[in-house]
Amino acid sequence: MTALSLSTPSQPAEGHRQHAAQLSRVNNAAGSNGPAPIRQQSQATGAGSNTVPNLISRQGAHFMAQAQPRAQTAGYSSSRNEGNGFGHSASPSNSALISARPTLNGHRRSISPSSAARRPSSAPGNKQGTPSTNLANGQHTDDEDDDDNSGAVSRPVKPPLLRSKSEHGIRLDDSETVVEEDIHEWGARHGFEDHYQSQAIISQLANNWYMYFTDKRHETTGKPKTPAFEIQDWRMRDRLKTVSAAIAVCLNIGVEPPDQLRTVPGAKLEAWQDPTTPPTNKALENIGKALQSQYESIAFRTRYKQYLDPSIEETKKFCMSLRRNAKDERILFHYNGHGVPKPTTSGEIWVFNKNYTQYIPVSLYDLQAWLQAPTVFVWDCSEAGNILTNYHKFVDKHEDEEKEQMQKDPNYERINYRPYIHLAACGSKENLPTNPQLPADLFTCCLTTPVEMALWFFVLQNPLKTNLTPERARKLSGRLQERRTPLGELHWIFTAITDTIAWTTLPRQLFRMFFRQDLVVAALFRAFLLAQRIMPVYGCHPQSYPELPDTRQHPLWDSWDLAVDMALAQLPMLERKEIDGTPYEYVNSTFFTEQLTAFEIYLCRGDAQSQKPPEQLPVVLQVLLSQQHRLRALILLTRFLDLGPWAVQLALSIGIFPYVLKLLQSVAQDLKPVLVFIWARILAVDISCQQDLIKDNGYNYFADILKPQETILVNGTIVQTSHKAMCAFILAMLCKGFKPGQVVCNSTDIMKYCLHHVTHSEDPLLRQWSCLCISQLWRDLPEAKWRGIRENSHIKLAFLIKDPFPEVRAAMAHAMTTFLGIPDLTDEVARIEEGIAWTMLELATDGSPIVRKELLVFFSKFVLRYENKFLVAAYEQLLEEKEYMLFPPAEDGLDHKMGLHYARKENRDADGTIKPIAFGVGQDSIFAACWKHIDILSVDPHPEVQRDATIILDYVHHALLHSPVGSQAQSLMDDILRRARKVSRGDMSQRSSVLGTHTAIAQPMPSPGLLKRTASYLFGPLLKENSVAGLTTPPLTPGLSRTLSHRNRKGPSLENAPPEQNDQMTSPANYHIANEPLCAGYRERSLTEVPKLPLPSTFLDWSTEYFREPQMKLAEAEEPGSHEYNERLWRRSRNEAVLRETQPQKAQARTHKWNSQIGIINNGAQPAKMAFHQFEDHVAVADDGNTVTVWDWRNGTRKSRFSNGNPEGSKISDMKFINEDDQALLMSGSSDGVIRIYRNYDSDEGVELASSWRALTHMVPSNVNSGMVFDWQQVNGQVLVAGDERVIRIWNAGHEMCSHEIPARSGSCVTSLTSDQMTGNIFVAGFGDGAIRVFDTRKRPQESMVRKWKDDSRQWVRSVHMQRGGQRELLSASRNGKVRLWDIRMENPLKVFQATKDVLRTASTHEHLPVFAVGTSAHLVKVFDFDGHELSRLEPSTSFTAGLKLTPIATTAFHPHRMILGYAARGDNHIHISACGNEVAAPFAQAFQQAAEVAKRAAASQQPV
Repeated sequence: MTALSLSTPSQPAEGHRQHAAQLSRVNNAAGSNGPAPIRQQSQATGAGSNTVPNLISRQGAHFMAQAQPRAQTAGYSSSRNEGNGFGHSASPSNSALISARPTLNGHRRSISPSSAARRPSSAPGNKQGTPSTNLANGQHTDDEDDDDNSGAVSRPVKPPLLRSKSEHGIRLDDSETVVEEDIHEWGARHGFEDHYQSQAIISQLANNWYMYFTDKRHETTGKPKTPAFEIQDWRMRDRLKTVSAAIAVCLNIGVEPPDQLRTVPGAKLEAWQDPTTPPTNKALENIGKALQSQYESIAFRTRYKQYLDPSIEETKKFCMSLRRNAKDERILFHYNGHGVPKPTTSGEIWVFNKNYTQYIPVSLYDLQAWLQAPTVFVWDCSEAGNILTNYHKFVDKHEDEEKEQMQKDPNYERINYRPYIHLAACGSKENLPTNPQLPADLFTCCLTTPVEMALWFFVLQNPLKTNLTPERARKLSGRLQERRTPLGELHWIFTAITDTIAWTTLPRQLFRMFFRQDLVVAALFRAFLLAQRIMPVYGCHPQSYPELPDTRQHPLWDSWDLAVDMALAQLPMLERKEIDGTPYEYVNSTFFTEQLTAFEIYLCRGDAQSQKPPEQLPVVLQVLLSQQHRLRALILLTRFLDLGPWAVQLALSIGIFPYVLKLLQSVAQDLKPVLVFIWARILAVDISCQQDLIKDNGYNYFADILKPQETILVNGTIVQTSHKAMCAFILAMLCKGFKPGQVVCNSTDIMKYCLHHVTHSEDPLLRQWSCLCISQLWRDLPEAKWRGIRENSHIKLAFLIKDPFPEVRAAMAHAMTTFLGIPDLTDEVARIEEGIAWTMLELATDGSPIVRKELLVFFSKFVLRYENKFLVAAYEQLLEEKEYMLFPPAEDGLDHKMGLHYARKENRDADGTIKPIAFGVGQDSIFAACWKHIDILSVDPHPEVQRDATIILDYVHHALLHSPVGSQAQSLMDDILRRARKVSRGDMSQRSSVLGTHTAIAQPMPSPGLLKRTASYLFGPLLKENSVAGLTTPPLTPGLSRTLSHRNRKGPSLENAPPEQNDQMTSPANYHIANEPLCAGYRERSLTEVPKLPLPSTFLDWSTEYFREPQMKLAEAEEPGSHEYNERLWRRSRNEAVLRETQPQKAQARTHKWNSQIGIINNGAQPAKMAFHQFEDHVAVADDGNTVTVWDWRNGTRKSRFSNGNPEGSKISDMKFINEDDQALLMSGSSDGVIRIYRNYDSDEGVELASSWRALTHMVPSNVNSGMVFDWQQVNGQVLVAGDERVIRIWNAGHEMCSHEIPARSGSCVTSLTSDQMTGNIFVAGFGDGAIRVFDTRKRPQESMVRKWKDDSRQWVRSVHMQRGGQRELLSASRNGKVRLWDIRMENPLKVFQATKDVLRTASTHEHLPVFAVGTSAHLVKVFDFDGHELSRLEPSTSFTAGLKLTPIATTAFHPHRMILGYAARGDNHIHISACGNEVAAPFAQAFQQAAEVAKRAAASQQPV
């Protein structure tokens, strides 16, 4: 076991370790051409680690792995479509495409000649003779396609993509031979079948799992959790030292006290000295010296003074002298009363008169006045309990008197009589033992020489007869201070055992007080535990104050007896070695090794997870003193600290800190990884250790490791970069709010090291914490910022603007924010800060809410620093808005020449550019640009981003209204509001403005016009000019609603528009009728407080939580036996059962009618979109507005209803379930270009917004538009979005950023998207002009269009869909009722059907079965097979629609696996759910009848006559 293996979690084999807390332990496998999906390698066969299974199940993959040898044995030959395979042309012009293509994944299919003959006529194959097509050169584009081919560069190879579990393929048991034959009958379209041969891909399908939008950043949105722990004061700030000690020995040797009877023989040893041994006249002196020597072995620096047979006068004198010299420190008073009477019941001890003729009582009351406090008393005399009983009474009496004195004299200096500690030999009515085998001062021997006394006691209590005497045992060789000697090792073990006994039995406060506050007190209390064990055997029960529990029966005493036994067993050989030099090597005890093993077992068991304190922790602390066991102890300690803050608190309270601080002076290489880990955990919990790191330059330990060239070899392995990330975190915590730490770090090259890692490190955690370390170094330290300028740090940090990890981008924004604010605002500083602001603007369109939140923190500080300039920008914005309202724009196609600024036509040149006279003061300035981006973010789809943006807007508007132009600004605001008509108040909910109507312009309501107003800054309009029919569109709010024109678009005519555009019977949609889900932990801003800037950032504290969370153990969902693990296994089993049940249904689905109605659900609103969950009985339904309802389709009950939050006038474009193999999320896309993801979507109370962002930002307006269409690829976590925009964007869900912008190559809008769900490389787009284009994302964006099919009728493409499973058919459906089957390798469609002569309103294709359905304007839903046979006609009819005019079909949707179809009509709130029944469809009725007759005749011919 090495430090490397235990100090950090093990790394997956592929990619770089993703951090979790914030980065969720997933691996980055991004290609150089852009972010690739985040991946994670499964740790166990049965479950994934934070992720869902793949589309192809593990069982399916194993089946495919087994199918290969079976097929070869059966003599099957693989038929490869060399001529038709996608990209298999050998022409040189296609070589780039071939080289850039990873192997496509899929099933292994073996096809015999006979089975190949039974393939559908439309399926591609060698026998069809289809000519090979060079897709790279076979592109067909319109006039504007030619402009996109310039600047071609070679595209680097993209890594093989993984896939998710259940959406593709057939899952089989080996016994299902019928279905296996079906595999041989069916091939895959588009040449995908040729790539199903790779065993590596099959293994990849079986072993890789992942989920999306389930990371910590989606659960918290960058908000730190409320600490579940309180920082304990483990430092003992009231620490006391025992500086002086008085040893009062009252023996009066030779004279027996009157009240004590001595036995003959009796105990006579005092401090292991025999007073009867000559010379007796020096016996007392020898005893005093021996006792002082014993105490000095406990604490050498304490000043000891002997007082042998003291008189009353001497006692008073030395007591008062002790207090005077000790001042406020602790005093030790040791009292041996073996030669004087017992303490009295009234609280008196005895000393002598000067002539030793009388015993003089000393009242405890007087003794308290002499010694005061703090004090520790050791009472070694009979009936010592009387002292403890009376001492408290006298302290109370003293304190009462002190109060009286304080009342009489306010200037009176109060005397302290607390705290005090008492250790007494016995109780009130107990006498000290007189056993001659024991020393007379048994209690003192236990306290001052515990190991010798324990050896003595062990021999006396040994039940076995041996020649070993107590005297021999006490003389065990060695020194207490040398742990390698027998005596020293026993003392070491004794310390560990007594500490552990105290740790496990005492309250934490008492433990720290007795065992960590004072070296002398700790040693006495350890020995007191031994006295508790020994003295009751002889009739005495030691007493203490504060009282300690009885520890005699603690099981660790058995371990002590074993250690003593092992040491004494070697005593004869050790004696012989001393006497005659016999060679012998002392065998060390196994105690510490065994205790470390026990601690390791504790870490592996449930006790650690239940936060039960480990018994072995004090032992681990002692082991750190040994170089032999130190590394193992530190490794186990790191595993313990990894359990969480509670473990760190325990370790600190036990006293671990001085040890790990001292180890920073070590140069041992193998200790570096574990020490870095330990210090990261400590500082994550308690940042008060900053000053300690500066002492002795301890911070240099971590600065040296952070050096880019520094490598740490542990057992031949280079330490991972995660240790450097921990060092960056430690140094960031050293600088956090601690100027001395900033100064010392700035005096080194730490900033240079961090900047190197920012630009060169492949570890995202290191990049993140390098940024945060720089940010803490810069915060409020101008010298560090100037050094940053000299290092060009702001330029180097700007490279992270495109970092694939949101946490890194947010950390960069955090660092840029702290850079602002150099007090000396020179022109150079202003230029640099403005340049930083220009760079930061790119983050306004980031897909991650935590990045946009950090951007707003930057904006808030930038606004505060340049407040006057932002007031000008805000005022000019009001003027611009007013001008927009007075002179609305014309659709002249020249809006793009105006940029950010709006100007009426009179102020523009003929080419559309704005005349210089129309520019304001802030035109084209960074302040105007930032201000308009803040406006955009004020209607951000994420509530926290929107809230923070409105605070900035309100602050500026509040300052504007209180500025010298406040009256003019007020007049402008009133005028604009007066001119605005019918502004919707539907969204005046939790995200409103502090200043009411005066800031409504800065924070517009998300009505259609207002949304266009905001989004058109840089982004263009998000909605069409006219809202849905029947709705009166509110007037366009000024300024922000400037739109880009059609730009001479060759768009479709109005009569070919989608049917929704022309509906005259649509009733107005209802908005905001349900609650809108918010992100977890969302807090509304106070509407009564004036907004304040800058905004506080929580990102640093949130990032710090990563080092408080366990990193070395599996996630809860991966722990076998855990609740989450069992749930995941159950879901996986359930999913497999659904697949086994539904896969054999292919034959029935294409031959039987779909007219078996299984349910009707009253949605309460017009259904517009539907989506079925693959495995749960859930169907999500969206209405014409922004309401989503989730139903249980099996029993017709409603699960939840919530508002999607899209503004009035917009609608929900589509919905998808993601992560369906495990706990699914619901993704919705709305026509305003926004994607939202919801967790717990099936619960009204639990539904939350996981993430949201504006996926389309450059929407082009049109009277006939598709809004936004999107497709989700679970295989690689990508969202494809398109619509009224010139490009098709691909957003990477793992990186939350746009990874591709692919030119749409059309002047028409995208109306439908579909993609290959196996690899995610190919996607198909349908357009409003009837064209269909195929794109390959592995190629350069300008070259990615590899196929184009035109439609001469230029009919709106209502749907394109590529099956996830089955034969992978690609279908398209146009508005004129034409349905086509395509192969992407071919120029022409495989088949063309005229599905309806009416207007085709909807089209749906089953993901696995060979059927599709169309909804028509004639109130009919038709179901067809892929050969064009009509299977069923369905007509929605309910009592609600009885007698009404037949209305068009609004929506249709197939269940992904089951033979279930959902549909609904316009003007009807009901959802109809039909299934495939047992009735044979008309086209197949005759064939089935003939087959039945043949079977009947065959059966009859086999019957016996």
